[in-house]
Amino acid sequence: MTLYDLVAPGLDTCAEPRYRIAEIREADPLGADALLAALPAMNRDADIPALTVALRALVPDLDRVSEWCVIEALAAMRDLGMLLGSLKRHGVQPVAAVPEVLPVLEELARRTDMVPRDTVHHYTTWNPLGSRQRMYTGEEMEAHLQDAVRMVFPSLVAALRTCTDLAGLEPYDPGFALALDRTAQHVQSMVDAIDFTVDNVSPGFFARVLRPYFEEIDVAGRDYLGPAAAQVPLWLVDLTVWQCDRPHPAYDAFLAESVAYSLPAWRAFHAVHKGGTSAVSKLSAALSWETVHRMPPELAAAAVSLARVLRILKTFRARHLGIARKAYSDDIRLYDQGSGGAPVALLRSVLDLTRDNETLVRRSLERPRTPAA
Repeated sequence: MTLYDLVAPGLDTCAEPRYRIAEIREADPLGADALLAALPAMNRDADIPALTVALRALVPDLDRVSEWCVIEALAAMRDLGMLLGSLKRHGVQPVAAVPEVLPVLEELARRTDMVPRDTVHHYTTWNPLGSRQRMYTGEEMEAHLQDAVRMVFPSLVAALRTCTDLAGLEPYDPGFALALDRTAQHVQSMVDAIDFTVDNVSPGFFARVLRPYFEEIDVAGRDYLGPAAAQVPLWLVDLTVWQCDRPHPAYDAFLAESVAYSLPAWRAFHAVHKGGTSAVSKLSAALSWETVHRMPPELAAAAVSLARVLRILKTFRARHLGIARKAYSDDIRLYDQGSGGAPVALLRSVLDLTRDNETLVRRSLERPRTPAA
């Protein structure tokens, strides 16, 4: 049993249809189960004619699409996406090969309020388990990578809720430290997931076998990235913790592109908080007023809790950087950039930024105080 299995039932009771994971997994509006079970064999043989016929066979009539609820539309995009990525992996632009899929992708995007292709959520969280699991290769390492991303979805949803609370609080409020402590618990799942990935997915398998399936495709003259792990938006936690008022040109540009691949509620979260004041800035401002020998206990607790969150974020990013360096090393890489569109150097920059913010907060706890008069 994974962390996902423990937390997901609570999500399935939500009114938000994109959180009703069990229903999306169960849905098969295209009747694609049998065809997609054969997908790994088609990919192994690089059978472009079979892949093209398969995609054409799954394309539904627009009248059917217009009758689907969000859950059915998400499941349909998930299943079409497996063939989109497979064709592109073998050098074929899927929409050019099967033009009738274009209006369907556009309508599915409209109905789900997402980009007109599959995302990491379609490929992992909304993907069925067991015999119905959709995979490009059918290899155990691919399944492990999907599991690693599934593990973090419920905790990320919970972290965004606690970050919303955090944004409305000040460091002197006892709830500030509490919101940070809860965020730390949720973000720890990202570290657990990346440790699971290190233990179960080799850099060579990702770089040379799986990475080619995550290439961008052209949809109506615009390129859309494949289901990259970078679309799991830990950066939404960064936003309220330190990033919203501490700009970095390269990271800001990456976020501007990545936000489009998020769920609608997560895009709204970004829009609300991108111009706010970060927890690090709030704490720094509060500390600047404290010159007495004893820091107020609420402020000390806030600093400790904020340092803890930043330390967990730093740990995740350090391990992610280690994996990326191996997967994109000169001897095994096929691509210069990650599947999320960012170079490995950006991961290094974000790690440095996270570490700098952690150091700033930690040193605030160590600085000498002026004795009381």
